[in-house]
Amino acid sequence: MGGWLKEYIGERELRRLIEYVDSVYVKFGAPDRLHGTDEDLVKDIERRASIADLKLIPQKIRHLGTENCAKVLQRMRQYLERRAEIKTTTEVHRILVDGKKAVGVELADGERVPSRYVVVAPGRAGAEWLVSEATRLGLKTLNNPVDVGVRVEVPAHVTEELTEALYEPKLIYYSRSFDDMVRTFCFAPHGFVIAESHGDIITVNGQSYANKRSDNTNFALLVSTTFTKPFKNPIAYGKYLARLANLLSGGIIIQRLGDLITGRRSTEERIKRSIVKPTLKSATPGDLSFALPYRYLTDIREMLEAMDKLAPGIYAKHTMLYGVEVKFYSSRMKLSRHLETEIKNLFAIGDGAGITRGLMQASISGVVAASEIRRREGLS
Repeated sequence: MGGWLKEYIGERELRRLIEYVDSVYVKFGAPDRLHGTDEDLVKDIERRASIADLKLIPQKIRHLGTENCAKVLQRMRQYLERRAEIKTTTEVHRILVDGKKAVGVELADGERVPSRYVVVAPGRAGAEWLVSEATRLGLKTLNNPVDVGVRVEVPAHVTEELTEALYEPKLIYYSRSFDDMVRTFCFAPHGFVIAESHGDIITVNGQSYANKRSDNTNFALLVSTTFTKPFKNPIAYGKYLARLANLLSGGIIIQRLGDLITGRRSTEERIKRSIVKPTLKSATPGDLSFALPYRYLTDIREMLEAMDKLAPGIYAKHTMLYGVEVKFYSSRMKLSRHLETEIKNLFAIGDGAGITRGLMQASISGVVAASEIRRREGLS
C-alpha cells in the first residue's frame, strides 16, 4: 500500500531496506515504540476484518507524530548541512541533458547547476512538473491509479481498539457496486483535520501531535481508479475535483454522513448539534455529491458500512466527512531497478515519481538511487 518498489527491487531487498531506513529514523530521534507487534491480536483483527469483506494489511508502525517528524527532519538536515550545500525556496525550471545523459538542472532565475548525476524528487506537489519534463525529454510515463476520496472524522473511542493495536489500520475494500478498490490512509488518532495547500487548490488532510490531543480520530478513505487510453492526465483530473470542491465552498466541504445518506446538504445548525465536533473549524457545511462523482461516494459509503462491522459507530449519522482528499502521485516514469530513467544518470524517486505513496518507501527509493550512484563513483 505504500508504493510499488517491490516491482523494482524485489520483496527481499525491500524488507531489508525497510529495516535499514527504520534504523536511520530511530538514529535521528524517532520514538522507540512499535505498533502492531502483538501477533495474536493482529490476527484476530485480521480475521474479523475478513468477515466484514475487508482486507487488513498487517505491518509494524513506528509513528513519528507531527512535532517529532519536524524534529527528526531538522536533525537530518543539520547532519547533511555539514556535508552538502542545501538550497531551499529554489525553483528548478528544467533538467539539463546532453544527448542521452543528464548533466545538471536550470533554475527559474536562469542559473545552471552542472552535475554528473541528477536525482529528481519533486514530491506530490511537483508530480505534474515532472510529467511535463518527462514529456519534453521524450520519457515514457505510465498512469498510476488516481486516489480521490474524503477525510472521515469519528469519536476516538470508536476506532480505539484498532488504533491502540495497530496505530494505522491499513484496510482494503472492493466495492459491491463497481468493484473499485477503496483503502484507508493516514489514520490520526486523537488528531486534527487540516487544510492543505497545493498551489492554487486546497485539499484536506489530517495529523496527530504527541502533546496535543482531540476527542476525535480521523482517517482518509481513498478510491483508486486506473484510467485507460486515451485519457492520460490523472493528476489534472484529481486537481479538477479539488478545484470543484473549492469553488463550491471556498475551501473544504464538511458533511455529516447522515445528511449524505438522506441526500441533503449539511448546515451549520446540524453540524453544531452533532455528537462529533469538527476539528477543522474553517470547513464549510455543504453537499459532497456536488463535488465527487456518484461512483466514488457509493464506494466510500460501502466501505464505511463494512468498517462499521469492525468498529461499530463508524457508519453513524454524526460521522463527519470532509472533501476532498486527493493524492497527486498518479503518473509513474519508466525506471530501471536502480530507479534510473531512460536518460543516463537521471534518477527519479519518491511520491512525485509515482513509484511510492508514503514516507517509508519514499525514503527507501532515495537509498536505492544513492546506493547506485555510490557504486558508480567507486564508493561502495
